[in-house]
Amino acid sequence: MSGEWLTTMKPSFLTEWMALPAKESRQIGQKIELLTRDPTPDAKVKKQLKYMNGRLHRIRSGDYRLFYTFDHPYISLLALRRRDNDTYDEDLDTEFLGGLDPQFIGSSRVLPDWERMFARREPEKTPLPEPISVELLSSLRVPEVYHQRLELVRTREDLFDCPGISDEIKLQVDEYLFERPLVERLAEPDYLTGDISDLLRYKGGELLAFLLKLDPGQERVVDWALNSGAPTLVKGGPGTGKSILALYRVRSMIHALREAGVDQPRILFTTYTHALASYSEQLLCRLLGPDAGCVRVRTADSCAYEIAGSIPGPRAPAPDGELKYLLKQAIAVALLEGNALQASAQAMALEQMSADYLLDELSKVIEARELVTLDAYLKAPRSGRRVPLNRTQRTAVWLVHEAFNRQLVLKGRRTWQQMRRQALEAVRSGAWSERYDGVIVDEAQDLDPTLIRMLAELCKEPNGLLLTADANQSIYGSGFRWADVREDLRIQGRTVVLRVNHRSTREIGDAARSYLQEGALESYEQEPTYISSGPRPVVYSSTSAEDESNFLASFLPTTARELRVGLAACAVLVPSERAGRAVAARLDAAGIRAVYMPGRELNLEEPRIKVLTLSSAKGLEFPVVAIAGFLEGASSLIRDRLDSAELEEDFMRLRRTMFVAMTRATRALLVIIPADHRPSILTGFDERYWNLGA
Repeated sequence: MSGEWLTTMKPSFLTEWMALPAKESRQIGQKIELLTRDPTPDAKVKKQLKYMNGRLHRIRSGDYRLFYTFDHPYISLLALRRRDNDTYDEDLDTEFLGGLDPQFIGSSRVLPDWERMFARREPEKTPLPEPISVELLSSLRVPEVYHQRLELVRTREDLFDCPGISDEIKLQVDEYLFERPLVERLAEPDYLTGDISDLLRYKGGELLAFLLKLDPGQERVVDWALNSGAPTLVKGGPGTGKSILALYRVRSMIHALREAGVDQPRILFTTYTHALASYSEQLLCRLLGPDAGCVRVRTADSCAYEIAGSIPGPRAPAPDGELKYLLKQAIAVALLEGNALQASAQAMALEQMSADYLLDELSKVIEARELVTLDAYLKAPRSGRRVPLNRTQRTAVWLVHEAFNRQLVLKGRRTWQQMRRQALEAVRSGAWSERYDGVIVDEAQDLDPTLIRMLAELCKEPNGLLLTADANQSIYGSGFRWADVREDLRIQGRTVVLRVNHRSTREIGDAARSYLQEGALESYEQEPTYISSGPRPVVYSSTSAEDESNFLASFLPTTARELRVGLAACAVLVPSERAGRAVAARLDAAGIRAVYMPGRELNLEEPRIKVLTLSSAKGLEFPVVAIAGFLEGASSLIRDRLDSAELEEDFMRLRRTMFVAMTRATRALLVIIPADHRPSILTGFDERYWNLGA
């Protein structure tokens, strides 16, 4: 790239670039190259505008005007506008700005008209500002087979309803015809353009990807402490970019290792769910190109399963149903200690715990924290566990633990936590010799200490380890304590906290945080900062499955159209597979193409609405999110038999699950709750943050 300036662009700018004739593309490309040498105004072709405290600029190129901002070392390309013979530059500026105040303090005028959307009335049709011509369609690379159909379109609504045309094509045409006001452009993400030749090659039809630009704070973290002697921990709330930063860290690791003389670096990138692993692998391929072959993307458990499989013994962990049966047998044969009164107290303590809770105690406290003696268990903190256990009760649990292990050996079975622990022991002892030059652990808050220790052992050097985490997004464990692994990893002083939310609007972020208050595991030291604003999220009370489906069938396409995204960019998050399949089927029956996707089968390129479970959506993001399906799935959210302490613990975990689901939304969020028989996790929607009128 010329000069010392780097160019970034908004997605809308790319659409306008694609519509340019070839001659104008080359001319504007020359102007962009001129900007990279010096973007400051020159009173000739480059002009500073009075808006945004003088940050907004415009450069002339024939009949076109290119709007941009700059802040060293980046120039952000915002928009292209054509000026005809009857239009003055000042009029063009006003049109582009959308009639907003000069400093863009208020953005309410460009927010979607939610009340109109929810009224379920047929909106008035919007005429196209100019006819859709063959020339326009050709410049946008719309296949010729669609030209005749699109040439007949006369209104914006007819464009979106045009049959047999993909959302991507419709949105591209709409983006060109109906320009976004500047305030909406500013809220869009920035993509690195690379050299101007990349834009020309993209327009020529080559398949090039443009990378998401990191903000200055994230850029500093990417290379931070690479040469230190200890691991790095990156913390931050939803949307702060922990996962995208982890991807860029892989690239920095590869470059640093090559500079250190490692010709073929080997990096392990792990996360919790199969859906997130699949998503991360796709992004790494785009980011690294040929170097993607240096990276192995796995779930943490798949690594443990492979390692533990190299040890003689049971293979697949036993399913939950079998574990509960073996636990029942263990309780029956456990040799409770002490006198009759103590034995009676121990038996009573066991009776008061559900099988699920007792299994969690054995696995997530005793096994996950490598407690090998009763004395160690008696002294161990039980972070996140709400049922208090005194010495007598812990002794009873330990005796059941020993009896349970004997039952597992007798049946030739093991638990997931035992498998993880065996994998850790194999790595520690050298029985598993494979090691990596770097290890990235994304979403570490959902891994137990045993897994984190195992992944740390797989890394050749401590400084090759990076972990990202947010305790309040922990949805699989009972609690998350860095103290359980901090001493082993020596992370003290090497923790970075990200505070800028790049994903969700302020309204979505504030609403989700207000909902989470009762389930939070960790309070943030400072309030997050948001890049964009939008409407308040909506809570809709549904009276039946049919009513829920009708509302979704109205909300999803209308919101997608209003926000200029395709239906394929929408997601419906549900509490269970059963609910997901039912919701997807009803949407399909209503003419809204949707598909239920188990986590292992996530395909972000699927041109339909994605219906996912709440937990499998972790780590993903969608412009429009609806949380629904509780009419079928609400009973699965709360166990049938719980005492108050267990209920409180389960309640907090489930609220964190809902919080994670809410924060998958970037621009619009809907929560549909049953009008009657509402579980406690579907309460607590503060009207200051949620639109409760729908």
